[in-house]
This record gives sequence, structure tokens and C-alpha cells, in this order.
Amino acid sequence: MKNILLLEDDESLNRGISFKLEKEGYRVFAGSTLKEGYRLFGENSIQLVICDIMLKDGSGLDFCKKIRETSSVRFLFLTAMDEEIDVVMGYEAGADDYMTKPFSLAVLISKVAAVFKRLGNDKSERLESGRISFLVQEMKVYVAGEEAALTKNEWKLLKLFMEHPKQILSKSQILSGVFDTEGEFVDENTLAVNIKRLREKIEEDSSKPVYIKNIRGIGYLWDKECSKG
Repeated sequence: MKNILLLEDDESLNRGISFKLEKEGYRVFAGSTLKEGYRLFGENSIQLVICDIMLKDGSGLDFCKKIRETSSVRFLFLTAMDEEIDVVMGYEAGADDYMTKPFSLAVLISKVAAVFKRLGNDKSERLESGRISFLVQEMKVYVAGEEAALTKNEWKLLKLFMEHPKQILSKSQILSGVFDTEGEFVDENTLAVNIKRLREKIEEDSSKPVYIKNIRGIGYLWDKECSKG
């Protein structure tokens, strides 16, 4: 699913953009404040942010800079300001594109389509799921914006789960796909210990996991949608 976060405090414009994007097949998470933006971005796998620069509780530029610290999500700014310095500031903050109000919804849709086309051609591998951002090439994992220190096996476990979201993986599948068994015996208890430690690092409450669910008698399930960006 192509997920878009829309932050626009003009209620009628927010509704109009949301309606048009959803009609084109996109999934839109709409808000009108930075506070809502941080919450929606943390709870969902977002590929594109469409953001007004001037919001009720702050600047969209600051929101972009903060999100850019841990995510390569695309940004498209909307603004009534059209002076050159405002455009430059937008791009310096991390904007991928820019639209000055008033604008045509048809042009906005074409820009959105272009962004997702570029995403489809992007060979860099990044996995996003809820509040977790996984930079595969860099072997870095961020949880709610904070880098998590994972062991090699925890890193491989997380990668396997996030590459197979909403799929039940048997214990034998995980053991063969994650652990190097040459010269050492790896049993299900070893897997359980590694799962427990990984949960402690990525879950808000490891005793009530929302990401890695235990499927009794079978294996485990990554119970969140994931996206590549």
C-alpha cells in the first residue's frame, strides 16, 4: 500500500487533497498539527509526507528536519509563500518537491505519482514498520528515532521478520534462515532467548508485544505492515 501523511491546517483543503489522493488509490493519514504528524508518522509506515510549511503549532520545515534524522521518507511541501528564499529553505530542510498555493489538484497528483515512481526505481533498501526504521545497508535500526544496539543475530532476526510481514514463520524456518549452525548446536531455546532480547529493544512493552507475536506450536509472526523505501 502507498501510504501518505498529509499535514494541512486548512480543513477544506485537507479534505479535498485527502479525497483526491484516496480516489487515486493512495492511503492517506491526515492531520493538521505537528503533534498529530509525529504521532501518525510513528504509528504507520509512511512513504511520502505532504506538509504545509506553516502549521498551527510550528513549522513544517522543523518537522522535516527532525524526521530526516532517522528516515529517508519523501517530503512535498505546500505553502502560500513563493519567494525564492522560502523555496531554498524548503529544499535545505530536505524537501523533494514543492508546490505554491493555490495549486491544481491534478498537478499535485502528478507530482505524487512521480515520487512513487522514483521510489519504485530506488535500489537502496530501507524497511519501515510503525516506529521502527531499518537501514539495511548501514545495518542500523532506529526505534522511535533512537538508534537501537542489536547483536548480529538480533539484526538478522529483525531483517527476516520485516521482510516477511504478516506471515507466520516456523521455528525451523527462522533457525535455518538466521543462525549459522556450523560447528554449534542451535535449539529452539536459543531462538526464544534471542526473540526475547529483540523484543526488549524494539517493543514499548516486551511483555505485551505488538510487533513479534508468538504463534503457539508453530513459530512467530511480525504483526505489523512493512514498507520498503
